Amino acid sequence: MDIRNYETVFIVTPVLNEGQVQETVEKFTQVLKENSADIIATEAWGLRKLAYPIQKKSTGYYFCVTFANSGTANLVDVLELAFRRDERVIRFLTTVLDKHAVDYNTRRRNGEMNQQKAAKETEAAA
Repeated sequence: MDIRNYETVFIVTPVLNEGQVQETVEKFTQVLKENSADIIATEAWGLRKLAYPIQKKSTGYYFCVTFANSGTANLVDVLELAFRRDERVIRFLTTVLDKHAVDYNTRRRNGEMNQQKAAKETEAAA
């Protein structure tokens, strides 16, 4: 069976309090779990400025969920339908990750990218 890796980034409206934001994220991770997806990582990128106003808002809470799915092809459709039905989500994007992106994300989450960058800067300064 073919296992596909996905990454979904979604933006939650900034008018919610911290509890409501967490509740929103848990709702979508639950949708993934109910559809037998393996959640690899959930990252909160925090409140960030949007590139352009969306629904008259200039900021939003960014979240990234990385997950794997084997078999059911309609998982992304189910997830995106849940995003569309929830007015707290102002934008979302789901992408399929190839093996290089999966490797890169794993190394980034483990902090290896920052170590390499710091080593290069130290090397250049010496």
